[in-house]
Amino acid sequence: MNIRPVRVEDLAGMQSCNLQNLPENYTIKYYMYHAMTWPSISFVAEDHEGRIIGYILAKMDEELAEGEEPRGHVTSISVLRSYRRLGLAKKLMVQSQEAMAQVYRASYVSLHVRKSNRAALGLYKDTLGFTVHEIESKYYADGEDAYAMRLSLKQK
Repeated sequence: MNIRPVRVEDLAGMQSCNLQNLPENYTIKYYMYHAMTWPSISFVAEDHEGRIIGYILAKMDEELAEGEEPRGHVTSISVLRSYRRLGLAKKLMVQSQEAMAQVYRASYVSLHVRKSNRAALGLYKDTLGFTVHEIESKYYADGEDAYAMRLSLKQK
């Protein structure tokens, strides 16, 4: 398996991976916007035949007040079920976080996760060190609440 920066030709494979795994779905235009605007912080995982088996779609916050430090956001991350528990999600997250810090000097990265998604919460909190910043009521289209989480990217 290989992890590399996203390319335009990966977008259909990323969307397919998303459709198989997640209730939130995005248009190709949305993937394209991320890939073209922030090409250095989104990545794909591919199998030995070059098929997309996972991805991370990330962006930088565009609405900063005067004097605010840059900050990144994970829009979506997905790994096909048959490739889970191999550390791919962690590798995708770390790769994106490192790129946010190096390329954009991001002070932190944020993400949203369903309150019911225990596997993702374990990855974000226990493995990667994210903390819950706030709870966003009825964040998802089906009415489920989300944890808004953050991880500092500043060198300690």
